[in-house]
Amino acid sequence: MIETRTLTLAEIENLAFRALVAAGTSEANARPLAIATAATEADGVASHGLAYIPIYCEHVQCGKVDGSARPILSQPRPGVVNVDAATGFAHPAIDLGLKELIPAARAQGIAALAIRNSYNCGVLGYHTFRLAQAGLVGLGFTNAPASIAPSGGAKPVVGTNPFSIAVPDADGQPALLIDQSASTIAKSEVMKHAREGKPIPVGWALDADGNPTTDPNVGLKGSMAPSGGYKGVGVALLTEIMAAALTGATLGLNASPFSGTVGGPPRTGQFFIAIDPAVTAGDAFATGINELVGAIRSQDGAHLPGDGRRTMRNSAESDGVAVNMATLNRIETYLS
Repeated sequence: MIETRTLTLAEIENLAFRALVAAGTSEANARPLAIATAATEADGVASHGLAYIPIYCEHVQCGKVDGSARPILSQPRPGVVNVDAATGFAHPAIDLGLKELIPAARAQGIAALAIRNSYNCGVLGYHTFRLAQAGLVGLGFTNAPASIAPSGGAKPVVGTNPFSIAVPDADGQPALLIDQSASTIAKSEVMKHAREGKPIPVGWALDADGNPTTDPNVGLKGSMAPSGGYKGVGVALLTEIMAAALTGATLGLNASPFSGTVGGPPRTGQFFIAIDPAVTAGDAFATGINELVGAIRSQDGAHLPGDGRRTMRNSAESDGVAVNMATLNRIETYLS
């Protein structure tokens, strides 16, 4: 039985912040990452929460990410915001960009944010969620080190490359939020199983020859299984175009891994599009979304993307989150 300890969201944020700072991250960079970590744990996505803090700390210390980086913002056109993350954490770079993206989208009706020389942005839906809270439809893309092979091949060329879309509701929360990778499962889940010495289900990953495997370590040396076969490869390529080619970031093919200490900064990218639905559709947008959501809600047992995270979030705010003691012990090594 896995031993756990229940922490409040404030305790999770504080723990993440202290560990990051102790590892050499500036307070300005540590705070947005700590806030995102608590939100991620609240949503029940433990693989991207506190479990990643020791990895972040290790990467600051080995130079894979610059914990003191200062992202640089430019706005070459009224509807385009660029941020060079300067090989630092993605979160402060995204925060800086959103401050300009949101008003630009409101003024123009649509605006884009391109981030390059970045790092793992954690849960992509965390960032699009905030665009929906601002009343905007938010689309997000982020590329990752290569781990998916092309159809008919066995050598990875693109990453798990998540995309996300968050749709605003009248209550200031997303009416629905889609956040999914191009692989059957996020690579971090396979990494989590490897750390815990647990087998993975068939269909999550492939060995170096392209055959299914239940050994997470073999899968990590091979490739991730694309979701829906060739369609998943297509999604990964779409995201690679948006998050790497359109931002000037490093292709996943050339990016260093998000795990381990091999290689320098990955220099990957993120791309966000914010749309004001009042400009494109007026009142018809809310009417259409309500009808779409209602058609799903009316079916017994049916649920929307994001429902699970919303339920977990509501529970975490009052009851806290059970955190794996092994994870807490790993974090504690950076505080001692």
